[in-house]
Amino acid sequence: MFKKILIANRGEIALRIIRTCRDMGIRTVAVYSTADKDSLHVRFADEAVCIGKPSSSDSYLNIPNILAAAEITNADAIHPGYGFLAENAKFAELCTQHDIKFIGPTPDMINRMGDKITAKETMIAANVPVVPGSEGLLKDAAHAKKLAKKMGYPVMLKATAGGGGKGMRVVWKESELEANFNSAKQEAAASFKNDGMYIEKFVEEPRHIEIQIAGDQHGTACHLSERDCSIQRRHQKLVEESPSPFISDETRNKMGEAAIRAAQAINYESVGTVEFLVDKHQNFYFMEMNTRIQVEHTVTEEVISRDLIKEQIKIAAGIPISGRNYFPEGHAIECRINAEDPYNDFRPSPGKITNLHTPGGYGVRVDSHIYSGYVIPPYYDSMIAKLVAVAETREEALRVMHRALSEYVIEGIKTTIPFHLQLMENEDFKKGNFTTNFIESFELK
Repeated sequence: MFKKILIANRGEIALRIIRTCRDMGIRTVAVYSTADKDSLHVRFADEAVCIGKPSSSDSYLNIPNILAAAEITNADAIHPGYGFLAENAKFAELCTQHDIKFIGPTPDMINRMGDKITAKETMIAANVPVVPGSEGLLKDAAHAKKLAKKMGYPVMLKATAGGGGKGMRVVWKESELEANFNSAKQEAAASFKNDGMYIEKFVEEPRHIEIQIAGDQHGTACHLSERDCSIQRRHQKLVEESPSPFISDETRNKMGEAAIRAAQAINYESVGTVEFLVDKHQNFYFMEMNTRIQVEHTVTEEVISRDLIKEQIKIAAGIPISGRNYFPEGHAIECRINAEDPYNDFRPSPGKITNLHTPGGYGVRVDSHIYSGYVIPPYYDSMIAKLVAVAETREEALRVMHRALSEYVIEGIKTTIPFHLQLMENEDFKKGNFTTNFIESFELK
């Protein structure tokens, strides 16, 4: 087992990893930008090293500085968390070259799943259902038009190196395709330095459902049940829950088996997620594979009673997994609490927290790095907390969540708590009647 792990991240996920490491008797090293010098992950780690200025490119994406921090503190492993360098194959490879274990999959696995076209080809070979679409990259808008006409509208244009909704466009008719193709291509080039595009049939009334998986270094893979992540805004998840209120046990089993085939196709090692689009008839299609821990891993932890960060660390240390598949017991719902103003188009709201009261009680979990007096910097993602409600049934979990949201006081900044409170009271949401387009028609009062 590792003696010291450097956490190449910040905020709540860095603090989350520190806590598990302490439970395992592993020392930790925090890295931080000058903007994060007062963050809790810096305070609670055994050691802390400043790695640069506030900009992510100068700090949390600065590979030489992070590796130098690991070397001067004698860390024998690096946990990347999510975001930043978590799916950066070059970083994973450099860790190996410096005799530091990257807690995650190998560079080859990251590369094979990081490129959407390669991932899709791999899934087809593994008999995992995929959305009908182009074979390889699109040559130009005319090529896209030809394929769209064959598939039938609506279609979805996607950047092969995409993520977070960038480089994606839904096209409803032929006259809109060329303009959307050009704008998506430009956005992809600016965001990912890769303007490669492909096209897929657009799945109407879709649900976004993902399967948590784990694979070890000995060829064993298993699934850890599903999460429904359909409540999104501009392709960014807002609420996640397990189990899904939509899919049947039969579909759950089929998706779990497909996710295991996906993991086995690349001999996957570590904890990861296979994401699917599911249509109204419960046909499911592979979207992508995330080769890292995800924000919403907390939801799965609460329904299978396993620490997924601990599993990730054990796998990286070469410890075999049991291979047992897990299914949810009870129900867990997570609301992402963001420093954003929901009444002003969710505009980011950095600043000083003047007063804070965190909810508690049976069935409530809060993962956060904020405290009263903490100044939220404007340089990073706006998520400041994850609020999780757990109960025996979905109806009970919704009531626990509503109570917890009502108790949550964060003053000095705007947050998404009012949005979540209204969502918990929405009749369609309470009945499980929603798709990934639900928020587009949701009106805040």
